[in-house]
Amino acid sequence: MTNIGDEAFSWCESLTSINIPNGVTNIGNGTFEGCWSLTSINIPNSVTNIGNNAFSCCYKLTSIKIPSSVVNINGNPFCRWNGDLYNESKAFIYEHQVLFNKDKTTLIAYISKEKNYIIPNSVTNIGDGAFWDCESLTSINIPDGVTNIGNGAFANCKLLTNINIPDGVTNIGNAAFWGCESLTSINIPNSVTAIGNWAFEECKNLPSKTKSDIINRFGKEAFDS
Repeated sequence: MTNIGDEAFSWCESLTSINIPNGVTNIGNGTFEGCWSLTSINIPNSVTNIGNNAFSCCYKLTSIKIPSSVVNINGNPFCRWNGDLYNESKAFIYEHQVLFNKDKTTLIAYISKEKNYIIPNSVTNIGDGAFWDCESLTSINIPDGVTNIGNGAFANCKLLTNINIPDGVTNIGNAAFWGCESLTSINIPNSVTAIGNWAFEECKNLPSKTKSDIINRFGKEAFDS
């Protein structure tokens, strides 16, 4: 066996442990998502790819090690998970509980519980789901060099109150700020040319004028459920 497919074990809520055999190269998207009872997992040094949401909602899984063989991570495999992450791969940098690609241009996963975070100036891409469900996050500083805010990048960050999107950002992905229910202000520069569906869905405290401006520029899909 070389591949564990997308959602292969998703929501197997009674699964407590699993041994992935050596030779597996791919762990698909959402493979172990929702395995609430999973307490231990060993990723062998044959795995080269880990998919988006692979370990999402594995609340009892206290630690995960990225082996040296991994060269590609799709989206954020670790969103809605707050265990201890260990990285042995030279393809990534893990510092201060934040995972980046090796040159720190893409922010992959924010696992820290820090309330305030300044994204490094090297970052140009905030990856899919990078801050998903970071409910303790109250403020974020996005540097001028960022051009893309990925799908679900800040989804369900319930304590974020304001966002300043810098000039240079051209794309805001689907559900990028979904569920940011405390958000009261957001600045969207003229450089933004595309906003995805549900980008501001459930942002209940955004002023009506802000919502109208966004709808006039990008369409009601930004708020549609």
